[in-house]
Amino acid sequence: RECIMHPPLDRPHPDCQNEIDKLRECQDNRSFFNVLACNDFKASMDECFKVEKAKLLASLNKNMHEKRKQEEEAWADAYGHEVSFDEYLKQDKGYQAELEKQKSRAGDKYQERSMGGNLS
Repeated sequence: RECIMHPPLDRPHPDCQNEIDKLRECQDNRSFFNVLACNDFKASMDECFKVEKAKLLASLNKNMHEKRKQEEEAWADAYGHEVSFDEYLKQDKGYQAELEKQKSRAGDKYQERSMGGNLS
């Protein structure tokens, strides 16, 4: 497991305040040289932060597809376009040709050599 420093504890973490308080108390009561003494409290706090972040992301991304569609429609109305950007790219023959070129380069000898293969 990778050792990562925790996020700033000064900003409000209402769901994790209990874990933060336990970690701070442990760190205040332990010697600096006894660095492993508070690992359980840190792990508990990290797990709480993961749950907190998942909740935050879920609330931020709620109805994301609907919001994106509304933004695209507003953009299309503002600029007088009748198709979305994705639809435009699907219809753009030059863009599609470039995509095909990139797909066909997958087995390119130069790419193979750059990945450590031999040109024989």
